[in-house]
Formats: sequence, structure tokens, C-alpha cells
Amino acid sequence: MERKTIIDAAEGRCDLSITRAFDLPLNLLYRAYTEAEFVAEWMGTKVLQLDRHSMGGYRFETSDSQGNVLFKAHGTLHEVLPEQRIVRTFEMEGAGLGAQLEFLEFEALDEDRSQLRIHTLYRTAALRDRQLSMPFAYGINMAHDRLEKIMLNKL
Repeated sequence: MERKTIIDAAEGRCDLSITRAFDLPLNLLYRAYTEAEFVAEWMGTKVLQLDRHSMGGYRFETSDSQGNVLFKAHGTLHEVLPEQRIVRTFEMEGAGLGAQLEFLEFEALDEDRSQLRIHTLYRTAALRDRQLSMPFAYGINMAHDRLEKIMLNKL
């Protein structure tokens, strides 16, 4: 299966860039990242908090069928410009990667298509490389494919 989400991670750097074009209008792509019901659906997680304003925060948690917590993440929204940009921190609890700084930029390609660019900064190149050694590329491609499929049904 073709991976539509492109990850650019130059050797020895503390950052990476993710780019994905979606067959979605800009407003739907943006809503997929800012409305709890959509985030929960495409990420397959419970949204405990999701503010949509600068200096807000978010918290996600995923559990298995027995209630065991498998994934927890949280962060602070530093800047929110609707349908343009979100600057936030992201920290996956228990992963040992520390907090990352993410710049999400949303762009309309035309009336029916949009693009998301994410630039992520890690504290060290080693932490970034540890993230990349996980099934990161597979996971983000799968999540973005799911996001597109779910949001297309909202048209």
C-alpha cells in the first residue's frame, strides 16, 4: 500500500517534517485536528481535553478492552490560527521521548484538497531517532488514511 504521508528526517538533526495532501477541503482537515469527536474517531483514542484556543491544552488516553491504559499523551497549545496553524507541545507519557514542539500548518490546495505540514522539534537527535525506530511512519500513514476516510464521510 502506498504511503501518502511523507516523512523527511535528515541524518543527525533534531527535527523532522511530515507532509500529507488530503482529498478533503481545508475546513474538514482542520476540524479533524480540533474537534474532539473527530480526533477520537480517527485516532481511536479517548479525548479527555481538547481546547481550541491559544494557551489551551489537550490530553488523550487509549485503553484496551480490560481498561489497561496503553497510550497517554498531552500538550499545550501555544498558538491557534483557525484553518492556518497550530503550534503545540506533544508528549507521549512513558515513551521516554520527552516533550516535542510541533508546528502544524494547514493549506488549501484547491476547493476539495488540502495539505498538512508538520514540523517537529526534539530535544536531541537521539530522541528523534528513537521515535523513528518505532513503527512511526507506518502509524502516521495509517492514522492519516483513517482521518481522510472518516472525514470524507462528513462531506
